Amino acid sequence: MKRAIYPGTFDPITYGHLDILNRAIKLFDEIIITVAINPAKSPLFTLTERKELIEQVLGNHQEKKRVRIEGFDGLLVNFARQKKATAIIRGLRAVSDFEYELQMALMNRRLADEISTVFMMPHEKYTYLNSTIVKEVARLGGDVSNFVPPTVKRALLKKISQP
Repeated sequence: MKRAIYPGTFDPITYGHLDILNRAIKLFDEIIITVAINPAKSPLFTLTERKELIEQVLGNHQEKKRVRIEGFDGLLVNFARQKKATAIIRGLRAVSDFEYELQMALMNRRLADEISTVFMMPHEKYTYLNSTIVKEVARLGGDVSNFVPPTVKRALLKKISQP
């Protein structure tokens, strides 16, 4: 079985994330969406809320049985080994992503040569999209309907309206 890890903060999950997932599911038998606890970031949503949002978004996904959602804290390659994954999926939106992602991929290869990093580019209509921008647009009263699924939009608007 070809199993891949798709790591990210997913705060919140966007259509760009889902585009990468839809492309990856064609290449692998199973995808583990790995919701990261990143001490360098202060997410708007808790780990549990992020996992629940992803679960809700995938509710009607035709390949849902081949996707698992898990949280993790620690070294990604250790998590990948524990889950017997052969690959780590990373999205590249722009050239600016490439340098950081290349460094991470090379370090991961050094730590776990048996695990490959697979870079995937989202559809060009999502190349500008990231969770930080989506949160900022929502905070400033902009419409995020084209960026996130309706369930995520509702949760985002509810979260940012709380004092």
